[in-house]
Amino acid sequence: MQLPFTAEQFFGVFRLYNSTVWPAQVFLVLLAVLAVIFIALRRPWSSVAVSAILALLWVWLGAAYHLAFFARINPAAYGFGALSIVGGLLFAWHGVIHRRIEFAFAKSVRTGLGIVLLAFALVAYPVWSTLAGHAYPELPTFGLPCPTTIFTIGVLALASGTSLRAVLAVPILWSLVGSQAAFLLDVKPDLGLLVAGVAAVGLFIWPVRVQRNSPTGP
Repeated sequence: MQLPFTAEQFFGVFRLYNSTVWPAQVFLVLLAVLAVIFIALRRPWSSVAVSAILALLWVWLGAAYHLAFFARINPAAYGFGALSIVGGLLFAWHGVIHRRIEFAFAKSVRTGLGIVLLAFALVAYPVWSTLAGHAYPELPTFGLPCPTTIFTIGVLALASGTSLRAVLAVPILWSLVGSQAAFLLDVKPDLGLLVAGVAAVGLFIWPVRVQRNSPTGP
């Protein structure tokens, strides 16, 4: 497949993005950590807060990365940006407005999978990228497509509800598109995106439709 940009241009966009939006990356990581904490707390508002964080992450991804930066070297970024924003709006619609998604840690294979993906997105991905020769500011920081998608699928592995398929659709599509960087641009950490995509397909085929017991507490 012939890409409309070179590897140098690709990582150059990361350099420009990281230097321009700093310190937004720190705020985005803090949001991700808060989402995990909210899932563990299991308060009545926790699932709504997690869905709101995921909505914000995907709207940011679409507008602040794809449309504002990636579109400079790839016209397809306009479509990617629109798709990402739609993904964010789906989280807002199903998880915040209609509250059709619940998140919780449980003693299950799904939870184990979710924890592995969360750890990969927030810890292993940046470490692997740095060791592979793409340290900051070339580092694909959290808030950019691949680590954000892996994180999202990890969170959705902890989810139940009637709208899981709706919110899984965009992460699955992006995992198919984004994982190509592992082969076309030699971005080996993006192999994790391929694994996450396969996991997301499994979650899509076998969603947990019965919501867990309502959380207690203030």
